Amino acid sequence: MSSPARTDPGFDRQIGPLQATAINMTQMCGIGPFVTIPAMVATMQGPQAMFGWIVGALIALADGLIWAELGAAMPGAGGTYLYLREAFQYRTGRLMPFLFAWSAVLFIPLIMSTGVIGLVSYLGYLVPGVVDADGATTWLGHLIGIGIVVVVVFALYRKISQIGKLTTVLFGVMLFSVLAVILAAFTHFDAGQAFGFTPGAFGSGGAFWTGLGAGLIIAVYDYLGYNTTAYLGAEIRQPGRNLPRSIVYSILGIMTLYFLLQVGVLGVVPWTEVKDSSSIASLVLERTWGSTTAKILTVAIVITAFGSIFAGLLGGSRVPYEAARDKLFLPWFGRLHPRLHFPTVGLLAMGVITAIGSLFSLTEVINMALAVLVIVQSVAQAAAIVVLRRRQPELKRPYRQWLYPLPTIIALAGWIYLYVSGSWLSIWLSLAWVAAGGLAFLAWARAERTWPFGQKEIREVFVA
Repeated sequence: MSSPARTDPGFDRQIGPLQATAINMTQMCGIGPFVTIPAMVATMQGPQAMFGWIVGALIALADGLIWAELGAAMPGAGGTYLYLREAFQYRTGRLMPFLFAWSAVLFIPLIMSTGVIGLVSYLGYLVPGVVDADGATTWLGHLIGIGIVVVVVFALYRKISQIGKLTTVLFGVMLFSVLAVILAAFTHFDAGQAFGFTPGAFGSGGAFWTGLGAGLIIAVYDYLGYNTTAYLGAEIRQPGRNLPRSIVYSILGIMTLYFLLQVGVLGVVPWTEVKDSSSIASLVLERTWGSTTAKILTVAIVITAFGSIFAGLLGGSRVPYEAARDKLFLPWFGRLHPRLHFPTVGLLAMGVITAIGSLFSLTEVINMALAVLVIVQSVAQAAAIVVLRRRQPELKRPYRQWLYPLPTIIALAGWIYLYVSGSWLSIWLSLAWVAAGGLAFLAWARAERTWPFGQKEIREVFVA
């Protein structure tokens, strides 16, 4: 391509297919499996936890095919915001995109907060005083976590072409970290220990089935990020081709890495020890290649966590920008840096929320973030693909979902199952947040004299 085309004012199409897949995989992996493998094993009470990653990947892949069709057809900044705006404008006006923008400003940085929490926990293996004897973060650890968020925001304060190159480097570090732990594990692998499933685990009422709901919450959390390129649709070259591929390739690649990592860990450390470890990757490396190598590779794991936070805030900062351009969110979020061409207020606001979220526990943040995400984004988006197929049949779709509507049905069932498997506190808090968003929308709609206090404005932007 001689010169990148622009579909959104100020954005440059500079992200190629390799960088797009790297952005997704860097965001997906990050620190996630390194801190949640013990929780997965504890939840499913044994080595059978390895199959939880496969079931989680099936839900992620089914949902990813929804993102692939919608993202290829509507490749703009904001991802889900665009899809909900286009699909639900016929009946509820701007309600659904408003609720998404309202919620995304909370759940996207909360998910990034889990990366900060995990990064700090691994720093505890290297730096005394960051975590206490029980694995809880100390005040020093919290200060370091906030400092990390500041560094991430500073690193993102540049042109997208420079960010794409940096993301590719961070992706390389992530791949090196995961493969190093896998290699170390399989050089000292005990198959009998790894596949020593709990007796009766797969029978009726067995440990696998009783722990599956909570285990899938962990697994799907670790897969989140396969949709990051959809938020960057206005900055991807040939999005109709590269965006769907980046989603599918990243899910399949990360599923393979997670499964091998889980099996390898169980082949080195008994599952009864795995479930109580706060830095399981470092423990595996210490028992296989010694403490010096473990410390060196723990540094790479910390960089991997940094890369995940980096990629997540990169994509998430574009969501409120599109809403502000539609005059559906605070106008400050609609400003681009005059020279560097990125949304400054969205990046800074999400950075602040990420820093605040890092002060809570990992479990609390995961449950809250997923509950809000499921009810406002995942379920609504599964409905959006059906509505758009009916309402906008002439919409150009460079990619059409394989075996439609089967993946959509699988994804919808999976998300509902995850939602009801969460804690009652997270469910009620998510409903309260959505209700507050509904009240905020009514106040905005009354001031703007739009639906339900005025006429609906129907604009089929991408059809035109």
